[in-house]
Amino acid sequence: MLSQLKILDFSTLLPGPFATMVLADLGAEVLRIESPSRIDLNRINPPFVDEKGTTSFSHAYLNRNKRSLALDLKDRKGIEIIERLIDTYDIVLEQFRPGVMDRLGLSYEHLSSINPSLIYCSLTGYGQSGPWAERVGHDINYLSLAGIMSYSGRKEQGPGLMGIQVADVGSGSNNTVMAILAAVIYRMTSGKGQHIDVAMVDGLFPYHAVAALRELYDAQECSYETEVLNGGSLYDFYETADGRYIAFGGLEPQFFEAFCTVLGLDDMVEGSVLQFECLQQSKQRIGEIIRTRTMEEWIDMFSGIDGCVEPVLTFREAVATDHAMSREIVVQVPGPNGKKIPQIAHPVKYSSYVPQYRKSGGAVGEDTREILRSFGYDDAAIDALKAKGLFGDVPV
Repeated sequence: MLSQLKILDFSTLLPGPFATMVLADLGAEVLRIESPSRIDLNRINPPFVDEKGTTSFSHAYLNRNKRSLALDLKDRKGIEIIERLIDTYDIVLEQFRPGVMDRLGLSYEHLSSINPSLIYCSLTGYGQSGPWAERVGHDINYLSLAGIMSYSGRKEQGPGLMGIQVADVGSGSNNTVMAILAAVIYRMTSGKGQHIDVAMVDGLFPYHAVAALRELYDAQECSYETEVLNGGSLYDFYETADGRYIAFGGLEPQFFEAFCTVLGLDDMVEGSVLQFECLQQSKQRIGEIIRTRTMEEWIDMFSGIDGCVEPVLTFREAVATDHAMSREIVVQVPGPNGKKIPQIAHPVKYSSYVPQYRKSGGAVGEDTREILRSFGYDDAAIDALKAKGLFGDVPV
């Protein structure tokens, strides 16, 4: 579907590699430019898919369908190779701090002078401008500075750590994919490329759409357990007799009524999930009833009833459900030596395209010689560059 797109990927860790994996699943040709000396930490994050412990599960997943070219970008010869590639690979994704690509001689201004239709995406925590541009950070920092953690948690404990990377993937990766495809459409009509500035903090502000956005209109400030969806209503998690949890999300009256009926709370049927005046008392009553049965017993009782009640599943349980199986959430992808390994599938179904899972992420620089040959370098020239250390200790 995106076979016409050719991307040079200079990113590491999670946000950039996830974005280019999504594009590669859709047919884009993605070539990773990897340092032969500074290893991507994803490569050494256990567990490993091979017996030698050289390819981690996270690397094999995030770099699915991609090729790898090992280059020392501090060597002018490495920059010359990028300059030759840029005529064909006309989309660049980089994830360095602002100014790093400039110092390497790979700025947007320089590369777009070689190819004016170049789409050049810079993905960072705080963007290419502003007083925070040079700061370091990770998901927890971005969520905090965007104001999200000021009302995501509990009154007694404060902000709650999430087990997923909302800023990295939800903001960084997804906005990168969206922005690159928007720039491609613009180029199709104008013939012009452009520099895209994706900041993970910026991308988190739209997540305030339900609760905090109204503060722009002088509404009361959000805090912990004060909003409908953050614990300030009966929309919540409830512990069961076996130490598991069920989730109740019945905001609409008919769902709330069904929930109360199953629990035997007849006096609450005419009420609402938004019971702010007696919220704690209502939650306590519900909690006491929920703790009388196991999670499985409650799910059986709510089976076939539209009450918006679901179990809090572990990941292993979630991917093993009949629904996940029917939706093919897990796919088998050729790993090292062709051995199939399980990975999470591309998340969207298309009526005219089936995402491809050709290979998992491989060794650093494993495609270096093949790539250079395709751009006119003969074996003698490649061996000479290797002798000068351009590829480090990577076998080429």
